[in-house]
Amino acid sequence: MRAFVILLLTGILYSCSEEKESVATVAEEQVAQLPETDTPAHLGGCILMDPRGKVPEDLYAVSDVIPTTAISPFTKELQVYGLALVAQDNASDDFMRLVAKTIVEIFPQRDDLDLSLQREVIANQYRYRALIPVPLGDDFSFMEQNAERWAELESAYSICDIIMQDVPARQVMEVVEHILHYVSDIGLHYTFPDEWGIHRSSKLAVAMQFAIDNGYYDVSGYDDIDDAEVRFRVEMQEFAYWFISTAWNLQEPYGPAEEQEWLIKNQEELKQKFSSMYETYENTAGRVMVPPSIVTLQQIGPTWAEEKSKIER
Repeated sequence: MRAFVILLLTGILYSCSEEKESVATVAEEQVAQLPETDTPAHLGGCILMDPRGKVPEDLYAVSDVIPTTAISPFTKELQVYGLALVAQDNASDDFMRLVAKTIVEIFPQRDDLDLSLQREVIANQYRYRALIPVPLGDDFSFMEQNAERWAELESAYSICDIIMQDVPARQVMEVVEHILHYVSDIGLHYTFPDEWGIHRSSKLAVAMQFAIDNGYYDVSGYDDIDDAEVRFRVEMQEFAYWFISTAWNLQEPYGPAEEQEWLIKNQEELKQKFSSMYETYENTAGRVMVPPSIVTLQQIGPTWAEEKSKIER
């Protein structure tokens, strides 16, 4: 399903109560201010290369779900830490709030973290207009039925994936994975370009190639992406997700045991096989973000073992 969604996004990309101003209306203002002829360039098919978003005074402000008419075909939005969640009426407000809660927990304001670097990661998510569609299940009609408008949104924002509500399996990793795609593609990419940059000489790219060469990471599922730049970005964002979620020890409880794209299952194995990249992770991403709480993960969905047990009954 993940590969299908990526390919669909890629194909469409190339087809034709008072809140603080800086939080509740960011998406609407950005669209309104964008000149009709302005088509900013993107890296890897999704990452804005020109910082055009407003950075609010309060980086940590979180809006509630509010109605909007400026980012059609979406009808509501929720701003959280530089990530704009947008959805149509059929998506659940409570699910959007749960995704937002997950994001808040990933970026806690704790004394043991580097809050200056954390703020820079969040600020970059504002600067490069990270926009996350939240469809209900695999209903992608908002893309197909509004192709021209969808192209305008892709031109104005960094839209690198989606977060589906009510997927039949792996709802937890559906949420965690796609939050991490945006954080790595935008927040980490711009804050730590030498380490997490989406380019061939970054430490992430070197570690990814090592993983491919040693059979730990199978990228054959992305061979159908014809554009080499887009394919490289997708491989990088997927590798970043695999790496961080494994460092957080989420793969064993929430990642299906039969998954063959990524073979490293826990933090200890990751440290052993990727000692250099793990040290890089600890000195960069590990200083600004942490895994969401078990309580929140349980609210999102079951573990893989629990899902499998239901299937076998």
